[in-house]
Amino acid sequence: MGSHRRPALSGLDRSTRVTVLSAAAATAAAALAATPAGAAPQDTPATTKAKVDRLFEEAEQATEAYNKADERADTLREQVERAKDSVARGQERINTMRGALGSLAGAQYRSGGIDPSVALMLSSDPDGYLEKAAALDRISARQAGELTDLQKAQRSLAQERTEAGRKLLELEKSRTAVARHKRSVEHKLAKARKLLNSLSARDREEYDRTSRSGRDEMPDPGSAGPTSGRAAAALAAARSAIGRPYVWGANGPSGFDCSGLTQWSYAQAGVGLPRTSQAQRYAGRQVPLSQAKPGDLVAYRDDASHIGMYVGNGQVVHAPYPGAPVRYDPVGMMPVSSVTRI
Repeated sequence: MGSHRRPALSGLDRSTRVTVLSAAAATAAAALAATPAGAAPQDTPATTKAKVDRLFEEAEQATEAYNKADERADTLREQVERAKDSVARGQERINTMRGALGSLAGAQYRSGGIDPSVALMLSSDPDGYLEKAAALDRISARQAGELTDLQKAQRSLAQERTEAGRKLLELEKSRTAVARHKRSVEHKLAKARKLLNSLSARDREEYDRTSRSGRDEMPDPGSAGPTSGRAAAALAAARSAIGRPYVWGANGPSGFDCSGLTQWSYAQAGVGLPRTSQAQRYAGRQVPLSQAKPGDLVAYRDDASHIGMYVGNGQVVHAPYPGAPVRYDPVGMMPVSSVTRI
């Protein structure tokens, strides 16, 4: 394959993209720290905090949309590369077949250029001529078969070229969607940061302390244990991430968004989960919240735009939102939409 593989499509890989985006977000946050108050004059601290919560929720929804589009772009990029390899192999095969057909055609012309009836009349060895004629018939039949194979190969190559072109167009559309969702996330996070900066230092501290009642010490897991070894391993991985920052679009190990944390945690247990929270909610068997066990995934809101991992005793571990590190929170911090056992 090395002799015909086409160059890979240009672009940043996932880790580079996340690093660039994280750096951009950090720069934007630093710049916004000095921004004048952004809340309306009539807003109370409580109203401002509610707006911040809503913006974080909208940013989280946009982040999951970004993750979905980015995952789709990665899949399409791989498919395009495979299609390019297949087209290159097909073209190589056609070139070989054409060369073989050219050799056969030349041999037939050199051997069969005289009219058969005249050649038979002039031949001093009719038996020898008849043997040659039979050989020519075999060559002609073989050539016909090769031509048929060539036509089939050309049709197949044309279809592969069309499919590769379609995949490439779809990839470009997916890249556009990634960029659109990226802008949406950055806009909402910047607006939320501006609102937070409009609060007094005391109100900001109060918001950070009370939002979702976060804590970083290990809660009592109670008597229930994980339902499997892989759930136990995933839970241990998630606990090891406590204190690491929320980085939107990231799936570890140095930073996470909500679905990135759960995906990374189960990957440490040898289990592959989809990238988005919406897809993760269907990655296993759904159980009632009353039957949740450590290692189960807990999805929030009707659209499953947030997800965490149950640790027992009414607590989850999750990556909350920008500015809040991976931590433990009450399972009922937001409306629960489903509990999934992997």
